[in-house]
Amino acid sequence: QVQLVESGGGLVQAGGSLRLSCVASSSLFKISNMGWYRQAPGKQRELVATITSAGNPSYSNSVKGRFTISRDNGQNTVYLQMNSLKPEDTALYYCNLNLPVAKRSDWGQGTQVTVSS
Repeated sequence: QVQLVESGGGLVQAGGSLRLSCVASSSLFKISNMGWYRQAPGKQRELVATITSAGNPSYSNSVKGRFTISRDNGQNTVYLQMNSLKPEDTALYYCNLNLPVAKRSDWGQGTQVTVSS
């Protein structure tokens, strides 16, 4: 199993910024699509952003223009830069490694982001 370790969460005021990191334990990272998801209390987990193995990003409409996903294949790390944070961004943020050819999808333990108004 690929271990994914997220970090960078915390408490921030509305309008502030945070940068999340997720380090993968396996070089499978380099050929995998990576994603960030979030789950707020009482709500379903939702997609925030993804980035393909080739580095092509995509975003949910709710974060487009505010969040940026990137990856460093040399460090097996995916990042989520979050700017102009809003209280509705408050959630537990999860990192996902997706490798369809191997039919695998691995999750991290999550990092909490709390945005105060």
